[in-house]
Amino acid sequence: MATNRTFTMIKPDAVEAGYTGAIIKMIEEAGFRIVAIKKTQLTSERAGQFYAVHRERPFYNDLRTYMSSGAIVPMILEKENAVADFRKLIGATNPAQAEEGTIRKLYARSLEANAIHGSDSDENAEIEGNFFFSATEQY
Repeated sequence: MATNRTFTMIKPDAVEAGYTGAIIKMIEEAGFRIVAIKKTQLTSERAGQFYAVHRERPFYNDLRTYMSSGAIVPMILEKENAVADFRKLIGATNPAQAEEGTIRKLYARSLEANAIHGSDSDENAEIEGNFFFSATEQY
């Protein structure tokens, strides 16, 4: 059953490039309500915990290094059909394959530095949101 919440985070490349405000504007203009938001930086250990599902993949250590290289902006978003609608808004993981007007087409630099994360399922949205935010931080 679909829920009305999803999780996202603006990644270090997009924060460093100054795209945070423009990305948040796109999210809100697409009808999402921000339930929780903060600016933080992951340690390599915390990045490894978040991406533990990829532990056996060859890119895991590079991913940990990249995701702990600078500030991120994690958010919990709310909207009907949140996960699917948000995945459409952000575009394909590879920005070269992303549709025009999507966040990744506009702001990603590469497959690795692709500007934004979006949960791929309702279950992962809940897990990922709870990784970054306590129940008292979700409004």
